[in-house]
Amino acid sequence: MKPRWWYGIAINLVVSALAVTGAVFYTAHSRSKNQFLEIRDTGSGKLYGTWPLKESDEFAIEFIHSVHQSPVRERFIIEDKMIRPEAVRFSSFGAGMLSNLEEGQTMSRDGDTLVISGFNASFKELKIIVGTVSDHVLFINGDTVSLQKLCGKNAHITVRYHEGK
Repeated sequence: MKPRWWYGIAINLVVSALAVTGAVFYTAHSRSKNQFLEIRDTGSGKLYGTWPLKESDEFAIEFIHSVHQSPVRERFIIEDKMIRPEAVRFSSFGAGMLSNLEEGQTMSRDGDTLVISGFNASFKELKIIVGTVSDHVLFINGDTVSLQKLCGKNAHITVRYHEGK
């Protein structure tokens, strides 16, 4: 049987389609590997850890308030390559806690917990001093990470969203 002229064209189309599909998969895979939340020592820049995180993903940081000794959980979302506070949950007002709402913010109750949401600010990074008595805990991608164990008590850390090329 004679080879048909269109076999060559069909094979080239299939090979081209596979190459494009592979390039798209590689680009998407590479992009997801280069989108992450990182924690570094603020002074030295030492990298403590990275977690995959992409646009519209959320994470939270919880600590025990030093005055009223109850948990405060701050939830953040990644928007426009920035970290935006989404909500803060706490059980009572005290020193350093929000008491006046800014424009666009709302306060609600969830059982015994107060929830403030509607934050407008966004940040390139968060500066945190890890607790010496009570831990700061990171909740991300279903994981719970003790920042005392990861970074040490009283560590000055920077939490930053990174999107590489």
